[in-house]
Amino acid sequence: MAGGPIEGQVLLLTAAKASVPAAALPNLVERAQELLGPEIDRYRREYELLCTDGNRELFLVPRSHWDELGEALDSTDRERAAIRRAHEEQLLRIGRRTGRESEFETALEVREPVVIGRGGTEPES
Repeated sequence: MAGGPIEGQVLLLTAAKASVPAAALPNLVERAQELLGPEIDRYRREYELLCTDGNRELFLVPRSHWDELGEALDSTDRERAAIRRAHEEQLLRIGRRTGRESEFETALEVREPVVIGRGGTEPES
């Protein structure tokens, strides 16, 4: 996942908390990006863009969104929870970096984050 929208440290943190094998998490996150990347223009039209940087865009989506994506990914409940948690942890990490942690935590009370790498699924240099 080097260069992906979910940072390596975030994957490590998520793996420590997730109910899936740590070795499986990068592949799960990558599969989600393969599904999300081609849909980035639709996300830009339909959902709130919370923030963006050179590598990724972070959207807020309805709570049921990850359940729907999980079905499209043919993932288990545990896998879906791990992917969702990786996206949440990435959002919170960016929030801490940018001084917006409180704002992002409040947003997570009612919606879920989706982090999509810019340029679709291709790694950034």
